[in-house]
Amino acid sequence: MFAPLALTQALPFLPLAQGDIDYGVDERADPGLIGRTLREEGTKVVLVRGGLLGVPHGHGRPGRQGRMRLATLPGAYVERELGAHPEVTAIYLGSYATPRTERVVALDLSRVGRQSLEQAVDESAIAADDAFDATSGPATGRAPGSLFDSAVDRFDWVDLRAFVPHASAREVGQATTMVSLANWYAYQAHCPHCGAPTRSAMSGWAQRCTNDDDGNPLLFPRVEPAVIMAVVDSQDRLLLQHNRSWKNPVFHSVSAGFVEAGENLEHACRRETMEETGIRVGEVRYLGSQPWPYRISLMMAFKGQALDTDIHVDGQEVVSAQWVSRDELTGMLAAGELELPGRATIARYMIEEWYGREL
Repeated sequence: MFAPLALTQALPFLPLAQGDIDYGVDERADPGLIGRTLREEGTKVVLVRGGLLGVPHGHGRPGRQGRMRLATLPGAYVERELGAHPEVTAIYLGSYATPRTERVVALDLSRVGRQSLEQAVDESAIAADDAFDATSGPATGRAPGSLFDSAVDRFDWVDLRAFVPHASAREVGQATTMVSLANWYAYQAHCPHCGAPTRSAMSGWAQRCTNDDDGNPLLFPRVEPAVIMAVVDSQDRLLLQHNRSWKNPVFHSVSAGFVEAGENLEHACRRETMEETGIRVGEVRYLGSQPWPYRISLMMAFKGQALDTDIHVDGQEVVSAQWVSRDELTGMLAAGELELPGRATIARYMIEEWYGREL
């Protein structure tokens, strides 16, 4: 009897799980770490604003091909201006020992300029299985001001999903971390316990409540666990679905959702698939995981065996679903009848694992 999961293996590559940086966790509590690091020769300063990455002018041009890199500012200049700009959050990302020692600091410029947080990406309504189409943001055209104002105007600003396919593994790791933390700062500006404003702490990796009466507690980012599931039937066909929130009518992906309180990952996989498509799932196997900064999620991938094939979509989140063979998928892609998730997503590599080669 054919067993579709028999040859399933862990995904060998995931685009947002490439970081090799030493976070320097034991150094974060040092209040002088960022200033000292910025004064060091060779320190790299990278930029994020409103959930978008700063890249050299021209790199964010729509349709541009070729390599893409992060824009940088000279550490010594940044160190001199940082004290006068409390609206800029500095984050110590870590260091590399090879090929030479290099430290990396990220600056969140979301509050710089007249059009500040209004331009931030609103992630409040994003579901775990949203498509996240690549976008980029143009410069705003303001009069020159500080170094940080100048950077906002001088550089292009691109979405992480547009950056990943064209960047080095090392810079993808840096970009993923700083977008995750910047998004956290964007949606948590006040203490969730007492409502007091917060300030950056632990070299950007935490916030401290400013309420003296509450003891000024440290607040850390909370990672939201999400599962994503490639479901196959006894004929090794793949289940693909289209969600109501996806604007592209031919876009399809696999099932995904956030883990409920008190729920294990396997149960979440079976529950989400049943809720969205009416398909019961039996055996599940783990494929891999990668961070997903929208908001601050960890996507954990599984492959599951369907116990039946009778699809009943919920009509609320999922509007259609279908089983496809490899030949059918090939034909639909060639005819433009179906589009798949982008190359920054774990869903793309799950589909390719089932398909047997790169699409």
